[in-house]
Amino acid sequence: MEWVEKIDNERCLFKGRTYLIIKRILDLSLVILSLPISIPLLGLCALVVKIDSPDGPIVFNQPRTGKGGKRFTIYKFRTMVPNAEELKKDLAHLNILKWPLFKMTNDPRITRVGKFLRRTSLDELPQIYNVLKGEMSLVGPRPTTFSPEIYQLWHTERLSVIPGITGLWQITKRGTSDFDEWLRLDIMYIEHRCLWLDIQILARTLFAVLRRRGAF
Repeated sequence: MEWVEKIDNERCLFKGRTYLIIKRILDLSLVILSLPISIPLLGLCALVVKIDSPDGPIVFNQPRTGKGGKRFTIYKFRTMVPNAEELKKDLAHLNILKWPLFKMTNDPRITRVGKFLRRTSLDELPQIYNVLKGEMSLVGPRPTTFSPEIYQLWHTERLSVIPGITGLWQITKRGTSDFDEWLRLDIMYIEHRCLWLDIQILARTLFAVLRRRGAF
């Protein structure tokens, strides 16, 4: 992560509130400019999800923890069977990550289309609505499913900024790190964050998605 440590946000052109305003403008601009591509993709993904698994909803809504510990609803294309949460307790012993994270290889709850959506990260596409609402940014700490009461004191630093669709964890350790390691990457981002770092993370995210790193 030397490329991150070399970034000195104190020497960046835009700081403080100015940086936050420009970051928000960048988020909105990129989302709006992408609509000619993202809207057809949203429609196509919705169609194949419904065809592959007609018994459940197309979009999966889930409470997540955002800035200041505030809970909000995140949107994703459903990639699992409708009763996935009920089956989770029976599969807890197969968790490959450290609690409170949960992930397993060859998860039987994932649908055929869900596997493709996850590997291409298209399941995250509905979160552009969260970005438009101002609940998320394109770049920032990934919002957790569990409440802030689970956090240790040093973990809470990640709650000082708006969460993002992608971040350092997604482009480096996605699917392989425990919660503490994930938090250290988030804190590293917060300590170095600036417009140049955000742009680099967005660019590296494209390569990570193409390589399907950590996606399963």
